[in-house]
Amino acid sequence: MNSTPHIKTEGTSKFQIGEIRNNTIHYDFEKIKTYLNIKGHMLFGKNFRIYKEDEALLFKLCSYFIQDHYSCAQMGIDTSKGILLSGPVGCGKTSLMQLLLHLAPHKTTYEIIPTRNIVFSFNASGFETLVQYNQTKNYCFDDLGVEPIGVHYAKDCNVLGEILLSRYDLFTQTSQSLSHSFSHSQGHSHSKTHITTNLNTRELETRYGKRVRSRMRSMFNLITFDVNSKDKRR
Repeated sequence: MNSTPHIKTEGTSKFQIGEIRNNTIHYDFEKIKTYLNIKGHMLFGKNFRIYKEDEALLFKLCSYFIQDHYSCAQMGIDTSKGILLSGPVGCGKTSLMQLLLHLAPHKTTYEIIPTRNIVFSFNASGFETLVQYNQTKNYCFDDLGVEPIGVHYAKDCNVLGEILLSRYDLFTQTSQSLSHSFSHSQGHSHSKTHITTNLNTRELETRYGKRVRSRMRSMFNLITFDVNSKDKRR
C-alpha cells in the first residue's frame, strides 16, 4: 500500500498533487493539471496538452476518480456509478481515460478494452467471451458503437449490448450486497463499468435498444465534451 498516494514519482521527479490533513488527502486541482500534463507527455508524446476548454470536464473526471464525494455531489455525479464519457471523434476521450488511470489508482482502477477487440474475441471464441466480462472487475469499454455485430457459427449477437445487460445485473447485485456491508462504509465499491463513445444518447438507444439504454441510465454518470470540441489528432 502506497502511504503517500498524493505524491507522484516519475523517474527522478516527484509531483505533490495534494496534502494530508487529518488523515485525509486534500487534492489541489492546479497541481493535478500540472502532473497530468507531464504524465500525458510521457504517455502520448510532446504534443499532448490539456486544453483550457476541457478543464471543467477534467475537473469533473478528477473529482470522480479521486472519489471526492462532496464535489461530485455538488455536480450531480454519483461516485457509486461508472462514467460514460461521450464526445466527437478525436476530442480526447480515450487519452483522458488512459491518463486518469494514473491519478488515484488506490481509489479507482480499471482495464481499458476496445469494443472492437471484444467482438473479435466473440467471433473466435463464442459466448465464453460474454462470461469473461460478467465478473467483479472494473472495465472501461473504449469506443462503444464502432464495433461490428458479432457472429459466431452463423449466429448474430449484439455483443456489447449483451455484456452491458450482464454488467448491469452485476452492478445492482453488488450494490445491494455492499449497501449492508462494513466494507461499503469504508469506501470500498462494487464493480464499475466505464465507457467512451462518439454516440449520443439517442444513437445509443438506436444501436443497443431501449432495455440497454434504460439500464445505462442507472449505471453511468454521463459526462460529455462540447459538440464543437476540436479534434486533437489534427
